[in-house]
Amino acid sequence: MGRDARLPSDEAWAHAATQLGDDLGSADRFRGHLGDGPEMLLDWFNTLEDLFSRLGKIYIYATLFHEADTTDQAAAAMNDRAGSLYARTQAAISFGEPELISLGFERLREWSQVEPRLQVYAHYFDQLELRQEHVRSAEVEEWLGQAADPFRSATSILGVRADADLTFSPAHSSTGQELEVAQGTIDALLSSSDRETRRTGWQSYADAHLAHRNAMASCLATGVKIDVFTARARRYPSALEAALAANYIPPEVFHSLINTFKSNLPTWHRYWDVMRRALGYETLHVYDIHAPLSKQPPHVPYEQSVEWIRDGLQPLGVRYLDPAVRGMTDDRWADKYPNHGKRAGAFSTGVQGTPPYMLLNYTENLQGMSTLAHELGHSMHSWFTFETQPAVYADYSIFVAEVASNFNQALVRAHLLETNTDPDFQLAVIDEAMANFHRYFFLMPTLARFELELHERVERGEALTAESMMALMTDLFREAYGPAVEIDADRVGITWAQFPTHLYANFYVYQYATGLSGAHALARNILDGQPNAVDNYLAFLSAGSSAYPLDVLKRAGVDLTSPEPVQQTFDVLTGMVDRLESLTQS
Repeated sequence: MGRDARLPSDEAWAHAATQLGDDLGSADRFRGHLGDGPEMLLDWFNTLEDLFSRLGKIYIYATLFHEADTTDQAAAAMNDRAGSLYARTQAAISFGEPELISLGFERLREWSQVEPRLQVYAHYFDQLELRQEHVRSAEVEEWLGQAADPFRSATSILGVRADADLTFSPAHSSTGQELEVAQGTIDALLSSSDRETRRTGWQSYADAHLAHRNAMASCLATGVKIDVFTARARRYPSALEAALAANYIPPEVFHSLINTFKSNLPTWHRYWDVMRRALGYETLHVYDIHAPLSKQPPHVPYEQSVEWIRDGLQPLGVRYLDPAVRGMTDDRWADKYPNHGKRAGAFSTGVQGTPPYMLLNYTENLQGMSTLAHELGHSMHSWFTFETQPAVYADYSIFVAEVASNFNQALVRAHLLETNTDPDFQLAVIDEAMANFHRYFFLMPTLARFELELHERVERGEALTAESMMALMTDLFREAYGPAVEIDADRVGITWAQFPTHLYANFYVYQYATGLSGAHALARNILDGQPNAVDNYLAFLSAGSSAYPLDVLKRAGVDLTSPEPVQQTFDVLTGMVDRLESLTQS
């Protein structure tokens, strides 16, 4: 997977990277001349499109190569070079937006009437007008662009440490079997039916992070300080508002999510108690959270996952299904299986001109199937956007991305529960569903609360240390888990270190919960047969960034400025707990 992003070889990649670096100077001929007229402005946008199209392919190639094996030093060097090239590109074109703002938006819109080919940029001009007070001078923008490369250092250090340098003690089963603990195996260990496997796997994983807690805390503190610095440099009152403004999301959406989450914690507390009784335990520990309640969870080879996903997504029709199935099979979008050094977890990535690739660590169970459905949702979002939008709008915000991914899981899960009434199979589906809810509707809101407090402490001038981070994390989880779950303070407190790809994206994690909420609302519309629900959903996938995220979602049929979708999704969660209680008591 890593060596195919529409570049045929490493040599071709190196040539493309060198050529792009040499061509960055071509942007300088526009400096001070964007006001020369509409033809010059159109030439500028065409130049930007060319530079970023080439940069995107270079970046995707290097990223996939590196993430497939983070121990490969040649791949690491390519990835680092791609990151530096990205920063250089940002710096080279940094004068552009300050010059556009100085021209005035009335003139830009007049020129769009004179030159019809500029009309496609109308929404971009609207976005820029909203952001204008946060766009600095050309000189400051250039320095901020140059800073992007060194600002990546904390993230890069922690990513390499997590994926390549951490060493884990083996876990042990109740029969004494030694089991490897690694980024690619930890999920399977934590969902084992053997409690000793779960306990020793969880402890080993936490202890490896605890051994590096000071270095990891230093990296995270640096990342938070970068967020605060950047927000202040761009004249935002807080890092939260700077992060949300990038997606044109009002802070009330974030705070409403957190408040709704906190008010629904009793639902989680009830779930833990139902689970404890179903497992027959006197005390439920954190390492029991993913214990399977199904006695014989189904074995799910990759091919079976493809079949179930295809069947579950049938309501979307052939416009969606044909490219989706080809992507999972013949077109080879997915790097499927775990291997040593491979980045933990899963993701979808791509740019216009490449396929929407998926990196997986596929496990042959329902969780593996669900992850495939999730990443396919991202990839199909990209596929529709790439096919439909001009280059300027051929991406989309994370805020809407997590809707598309969780939507697939919701539809497939509903299909499995409807078509297989075997109680043990239903329990297995609920196991998968609750694991997903736990991650997106429990862990992520808790991490969002943690992230907010860290940024506010730095904004108040307070220090961040490993001990203070761990104490905060423990307190938040103690509240969230409630009295039904036994807390191991240090091992729970180090949870923040286990999310190196999330907490460095500056208020990224809350969007998993809003995305899950939007997904369930839109899936419900389709399952209920609401008029135009499918067409509205496919239009949402095709919109890219051609409209504001909240507006795109409203057109599709969900309003995330209201707490109602979040509460409705907690109602879905309550229904899962009700079903679980019924199945385990019968």
